[in-house]
Amino acid sequence: MIVRPAEPCDVADVTGVWNAVIRDTLINFTTEEKTEAGIAADIAARGKLYLVAELDGVFAGFATCAPFRSGTGYALTHEHSIMLAKAGQGRGVGRALMAALEANARAAGVHVLVAVVSSANPGGVAFHERLGYVHVGTFPEVGRKWGQWLDAVFLQKILDR
Repeated sequence: MIVRPAEPCDVADVTGVWNAVIRDTLINFTTEEKTEAGIAADIAARGKLYLVAELDGVFAGFATCAPFRSGTGYALTHEHSIMLAKAGQGRGVGRALMAALEANARAAGVHVLVAVVSSANPGGVAFHERLGYVHVGTFPEVGRKWGQWLDAVFLQKILDR
């Protein structure tokens, strides 16, 4: 397995995985698909905070983070996203991506990584807990998708302890 910073050649794969999650799941609350131009801009802006994984030369997933909220007081708190292609599921790709993202975020001075997980994704909550993320709250019914109200489960990990 290779985990590396995302490059322009990864844009189509990242966009494809992200849009499949948007179209086909309740994992996130977004209904508007990502554009390749938007993904390309994010990859260019985030550098080592936008990672991809490959298994035997095949795209297996990505992880990225960006400031949790606007304003200087939140500058060192980032929210992350991680999504796997079918090729990367159940093969340790998620754990490898998160380890690399946490290391890069720590090196960039990020103090806290936040995960906001849909209540429709209990596996995502369990995944983060296995990585040492702590449940810090649940916002009931703050998301709506496909006519369903969904809770947002907040987990966080302090990186510099």
